Amino acid sequence: MTSPSKATAVTALAPEALQSWIKEHQDLVVIDVRSAAEFETMHIRGSYNVPLPLLSEHTDELAARLGSRVVLVCQSGVRAEQARQRMAAVGLNTAYVLTGGVPGFAAAGGDVVKGKDRWDLERQVRLAAGSLVMLGLAGGKFVSPKVRMLAGAIGTGLTFSAATNTCAMGKALSAMPWNKAAKEPTRESAILQLPVQPAEEGAAA
Repeated sequence: MTSPSKATAVTALAPEALQSWIKEHQDLVVIDVRSAAEFETMHIRGSYNVPLPLLSEHTDELAARLGSRVVLVCQSGVRAEQARQRMAAVGLNTAYVLTGGVPGFAAAGGDVVKGKDRWDLERQVRLAAGSLVMLGLAGGKFVSPKVRMLAGAIGTGLTFSAATNTCAMGKALSAMPWNKAAKEPTRESAILQLPVQPAEEGAAA
């Protein structure tokens, strides 16, 4: 597999390819953009936790520290793709998004570190959305037809989320106490401690 460059468009990276890269390349940096709590539950050994909100706030500074071999990971690939788009917007066009996220990497036999078991954020979003829809339908039948509007609002929100590749509910849930780690990443602990990587020839600055 060739090194990423401007000639090789940003692409998805299979778990097996990442395993090979980890063994063969010293300049590889794996950035996990999930919440700190999700990272504590299970993460790829040697990866760095820079939650998406923190990455979004300091994209320029983060991109300036990274070389040309960057792999972004999350639970399924959605948040990692959002991170890739933000980094591409500031000139780092050589990031890869891990297919299947951390669970896919683990299922493929990749080396992961496991901690306290928690529900991942995306699973919590599905539970919350489904529960609110059921509540709206039940309330519309037994309380007032107007309560059905709740189900409609959730449906509209999910449609907007898919169209814009964002998730307001996920952002709200991430702020809940049970989704907080004992030590939340900061600019200093997450970004400034990243090893400064040399950019390969032809890579974006």
